[in-house]
Amino acid sequence: MTEVRTVWRGAATLGEGPAWDPARGVLWFVDIKQQHVHRFDPASGEVTTWSAPAQVGWVLPAADGALLAGLQTGLARFDPEAGAFAHLADVEPDLPGNRLNDATVAADGSVYFGSMDDGESAITGRVHRWDGKQVTTTGIAAVSITNGPGISPDGTTLYHVDTLGGVIHAVALEADGTTGAARDFVTIDPADGHPDGVTVDSAGNVWVGLWGGWCARCYAPDGMLRQEVKLPAANVTKIALSGADLKTAYATTARKGLDEGALAAQPDAGGLFAFDVDVAGQALPPVRVG
Repeated sequence: MTEVRTVWRGAATLGEGPAWDPARGVLWFVDIKQQHVHRFDPASGEVTTWSAPAQVGWVLPAADGALLAGLQTGLARFDPEAGAFAHLADVEPDLPGNRLNDATVAADGSVYFGSMDDGESAITGRVHRWDGKQVTTTGIAAVSITNGPGISPDGTTLYHVDTLGGVIHAVALEADGTTGAARDFVTIDPADGHPDGVTVDSAGNVWVGLWGGWCARCYAPDGMLRQEVKLPAANVTKIALSGADLKTAYATTARKGLDEGALAAQPDAGGLFAFDVDVAGQALPPVRVG
């Protein structure tokens, strides 16, 4: 059994988007529904919180020292020193019922991120790419709730999650940043939970949080289940491989959708958890800006 540690009991409504910041030595994550950006410092155990101007799906460290934030109102530059958000780009201005949900950074500093229907029913979620200047939409088919993406160590595969469909797709990623053919990588039985955010480690293994599944799973590059880690919260949203050696896994979780009885059975739901892994993650490249 893998030892799981509770490092923050913050009762997030919808904890998401954990991202290790190697320059600062901290973990960034968000509470989408409470519109909070959190920073966890493992050295002190302290969590610092900022309020965002809209639902925030993620923040990612940028090359200029700030962070790129995925807000429901579009992409923004977040300056944690000033606590200020500056709008950079619109995303799907014709779909005000959508919000941004998950993201990752490619080796060249471009960001792949997904949108979703905030009502979790309309098939309006797409995967987009930010190249530091503009947003373009990939050719990946629309779904209701996008999650991931994650990128293989060789940069040739993008893992994209159709959460309601229960499928993690492996999509060809071309050298110019465009996406190609897709195939089913892993299909998860709804009885085991719904696949949420994914993270790819340095050996190409794919970690996924299972919403309603009480666990995180690690799949080998061939799609075989390699490891399952049980957590004390049902709704596990995403794993970030962190720390100086990238072998500390942090898991975000959520209280959303849990009634009083469920919350009594899992009082740390919505907290941040940690456990150790045997394969290091990939260092997160800084986001390209300008």
